[in-house]
Amino acid sequence: MNHQQTEQSMSQKSSTEEMKYGEREILEGQLITFPNPRVGRRYTINITLPEFTCKCPFSGYPDFATIHVTYVPHERVVELKALKLYINSYRDRYISHEESINQILDDFVAACSPLEATVKGDFSPRGNVHTVIEVRHEK
Repeated sequence: MNHQQTEQSMSQKSSTEEMKYGEREILEGQLITFPNPRVGRRYTINITLPEFTCKCPFSGYPDFATIHVTYVPHERVVELKALKLYINSYRDRYISHEESINQILDDFVAACSPLEATVKGDFSPRGNVHTVIEVRHEK
């Protein structure tokens, strides 16, 4: 490792050490699942996440939304704190409304393989435009 790489590594380490514990949890967060306690019983889980934020990939302005996740679990259920941290990881991403909601569904399905899932993003109006994106998955 040369001198410049050492300085860069030390700089990265100190910036990580300066992070608040919540920022570290968000950075390290991933969707975690646990076994469905009632495999074979068809039931619906509804989750509302009212504090979603991301950044417009064109202007850099913040976008705010309420995310609604509705799913019928199969063998795995998503752990709620992990979902919260995953959703919070979008706050500094430059991503469109459409791509963010589609990506959330893709990651959710990859994590727990539900029988059915719907993710709806109800974005706060900006510039007199109110956007609602809804995507679905079925086995």
